[in-house]
Amino acid sequence: MGSAPGRLVVVATPIGNLADLSARAAAALREADLVLAEDTRRARQLLSHLGLRGKRVERFDAAAERRGLEPHLARLRQGEVVALVADAGTPTISDPGAALVRAAVAAGAVVTPVPGPCAVTAALAASGLASGGFLFLGFLPRAGPGRRQALDRIAATAEPVALFEAPQRLGATLAELAARMPGREAVVARELTKVHEELLRGTLGELAAAHAGRRWQGEVTLVLGPQEPTPAPALGEAELEARIAELRGRGMRAKDVAKALAAEAGLGAAEIYARISRARR
Repeated sequence: MGSAPGRLVVVATPIGNLADLSARAAAALREADLVLAEDTRRARQLLSHLGLRGKRVERFDAAAERRGLEPHLARLRQGEVVALVADAGTPTISDPGAALVRAAVAAGAVVTPVPGPCAVTAALAASGLASGGFLFLGFLPRAGPGRRQALDRIAATAEPVALFEAPQRLGATLAELAARMPGREAVVARELTKVHEELLRGTLGELAAAHAGRRWQGEVTLVLGPQEPTPAPALGEAELEARIAELRGRGMRAKDVAKALAAEAGLGAAEIYARISRARR
């Protein structure tokens, strides 16, 4: 007779204030045979706070996820309880772990969420800018076409938008967003739940101007309010040809390229496909 299936417990932990750790989250960490943590140092500090200094902790960051999940799946098959925690907040939200959850389900393990602190929902709640649906984008690409496309998507989105940003890139991001939609209401939520918590409110234009040159520090969540969507700018001839060449160079089929560029170029997919077909003759 085989052992009972193991359990993967996805545990939300405080984003700054230890008093936000729920009794259920504390119990889940006490029960776990192993804690998988994006940052083992921070995890051990939390466990020490709970009096769990001897608890087994292993690193589970993006690099560990790429190296393979089998050792953790083996423990689950043996009936162990494995707790997954992020650096802070709710695991798998712009953090490693989604692949482990999928693999655990496929292996027959029970996956249990222990909800709790999350910077996204905390910032949205305090912003006053969202009462229904919203778009969450995680961290924006740092540069290149991916960043431009993400900014175009934000400008074209009517619903509130929430995103994370690294402090060293926040000034540039505010300036880029303000250049596209200066009147859009926004809130910069910095160091939520911590001693130096700060919520800055205004339009993107006001925030970008008021804090130009500021050296930001700490964890930042940016919330943009709803707006009338602004269509993404159409590509010029040279830009369109360059984008076609870029995507074709990645091995994309002509039909897929046409679909991907239709909105970006302000043209029909059939027209772009015909252009690609003519160029191949």
